[in-house]
Amino acid sequence: MERDTGRRRRSQAERDAVTIEIGYALVSATALALAVIGVVVAGPALAFDLPKAARGTLFGAGVSLAVTAFVVRLVTVLWRFTARERERRAALDGGAPYGGMDITTYLENRDGGGQDQPSQPGRTRPDS
Repeated sequence: MERDTGRRRRSQAERDAVTIEIGYALVSATALALAVIGVVVAGPALAFDLPKAARGTLFGAGVSLAVTAFVVRLVTVLWRFTARERERRAALDGGAPYGGMDITTYLENRDGGGQDQPSQPGRTRPDS
């Protein structure tokens, strides 16, 4: 017997969005880490004639800062995506983020108590 967990399966579009977001998070975190390495290690090493001990210290600090920047960027991008996705799914399921209303009703009522402008396509009333 299958148990109903209250969750629906993700559509192909949702799975694709997750894949793209993970790829974006990895690429942007890598770019940030490389920029940190370039600024902290490569910049001073090329600009100044440093002794071997100073280069080693600089390299260690650069690598640790780059790893930290990579992890922080990766976590923040994925965390924000998860929060947006959770809100979107809750709105589609009639959840609490929009006061129990579905997303369409919420969007219609949030601006001026439902006073839509007739010039906006998709937001006009049939009797206007």
